Amino acid sequence: MLEATISLMRGCGLSGTGINEIVRESGAPKGSVYYFFPDGKLSLASEALAIYAQRARSFIDTALASRKRPEDKVRALFSAFAKRARESGYLKSCAVGTVSLDLNGDTARLQPVLADALDQWVDCIAAHFDFGDARRTRAFASLALTTIEGAYVRCRAEHSEKAFIEAAEWLAELAKR
Repeated sequence: MLEATISLMRGCGLSGTGINEIVRESGAPKGSVYYFFPDGKLSLASEALAIYAQRARSFIDTALASRKRPEDKVRALFSAFAKRARESGYLKSCAVGTVSLDLNGDTARLQPVLADALDQWVDCIAAHFDFGDARRTRAFASLALTTIEGAYVRCRAEHSEKAFIEAAEWLAELAKR
């Protein structure tokens, strides 16, 4: 159920990820959802997002660790995300990003989970760079993450990885300086 929830949220956000879709995608009996997640969809989504956040952090860390020079690290990171978007047929993006766009009064309790995931990813990116000042390094990491989330939007709209490739070159230039 957790895997199905992650997959559905990456493609449809939270509003497009209903209990019936989770049951159909996972093959689990409907009663299992409420047995394991008595609070329903939001409990399931919260746990799925926590798992997704950790996996994404590992994905980011692996991509950045694959290169030495700052500009090459940036290119490797954006290339990895471009490949991920391409492999999904440009139909899936970041579960944290898609769910963030669905937040409203009823789903506000997911906000801390989403914010924590984004913060972890910024920390992970920042750990791979040193611009001589911790605040500046973290600001660069935040810019990189914001750019990744925006590139996902463009990838889906344009059915192309061009946004990741273009952004990588500009951010690589900044990292090189």
